[in-house]
Amino acid sequence: MKAMILAAGRGERLRPLTDRTPKPLIDVGGQPLIGHHLRALAAAGFYDVVINVAYRAEQIEAALGDGRRYGVRIVYSRETPGELDTGGGIAHALPVLGPAPFLVISSDVVSDIDYGAVAQRRAGAEAHLVLVDNPPHHPRGDFGLRGDTIVETPPRLTYAGVGVFAPHWFAGRDTPRFALATVLREAITADRASGEHHRGRWIDVGRPSALAAARQGLRDAGAGGATPQV
Repeated sequence: MKAMILAAGRGERLRPLTDRTPKPLIDVGGQPLIGHHLRALAAAGFYDVVINVAYRAEQIEAALGDGRRYGVRIVYSRETPGELDTGGGIAHALPVLGPAPFLVISSDVVSDIDYGAVAQRRAGAEAHLVLVDNPPHHPRGDFGLRGDTIVETPPRLTYAGVGVFAPHWFAGRDTPRFALATVLREAITADRASGEHHRGRWIDVGRPSALAAARQGLRDAGAGGATPQV
């Protein structure tokens, strides 16, 4: 199974830090944020990785190269900044993602989610989402979970930015720009979305306070001898 890391965003909420450095390259625990994802993917057996890039794309490509130092093979999907949104970015990358289901990861989360286990638990569903407890900045959550079925009724949890998707959800759209949330709700309405509740570590690092917490968490994990994942 291939994996895609969403890394095309501007990182507005982390300005001025992201005025010169794209968010995926922000240092967290002594390496770029996206580097943690790449190492976790390689450890889970995902060796073919697609990364969409737009804002300061050249910096990301120069920093990561072909992925060899992380144990993966990277293919870049280039976009015009601000043009496609998350769902459109995935659709744009379909020619390199191929016809099989693929893992999608948001580059701006820090977690101990086991990507390999997520892929195994997908169990043939056309969309499989990882949900987490609602963070303080998103108390209403996104979706409910009834058994292993995603629903839109409460109580709601928050989408973790990690999921496995069949490519047909993104193909044949009338517009090149659309949000991933559009696909999620279509899959739920069609009763084709499964999910799981991750109760471990998870931080959305889109805000300065959360970035500081992620850095501290990785320092603490390193001091304790654990191998942190992102």
